[in-house]
Amino acid sequence: MEKLAPGDEDLIRVAALARQRAYAPYSKYKVGAAIRTKRNKIYSGANVENASYGLTVCAERCAVWAAVAAGETKDYDAIAIVIDDDKLPTPCGACRQVIAEFAPDLRVVLATTAGMRKATTLTALLPEPFLPGNLV
Repeated sequence: MEKLAPGDEDLIRVAALARQRAYAPYSKYKVGAAIRTKRNKIYSGANVENASYGLTVCAERCAVWAAVAAGETKDYDAIAIVIDDDKLPTPCGACRQVIAEFAPDLRVVLATTAGMRKATTLTALLPEPFLPGNLV
């Protein structure tokens, strides 16, 4: 576990705002995420559910895709994920793999709206990602 870095609380606030825009009529589990580049640009996302559950998209992937759509495909500094729960969130396997495609060593800040915080790394969460350079 790592300490929060300067600017992480701001990143958490952006993720918390994104969480308010989540579309989660089925699970009621609203998640917000915000990814920051090393140039201090922030892109946010919220989970978007669908009646066909397999088409649901997580907040983390929405944030990454927003950054990529804006032309930011590398040099990410951190991602924050925020939920309203009594335990900290962690990204699902699909989100971990998508994040690894662009930032395999990314800092990951986990937070709740009640003030719980934890910083870790994607490497700790996904020690052996499937990446082109890792193929045997």
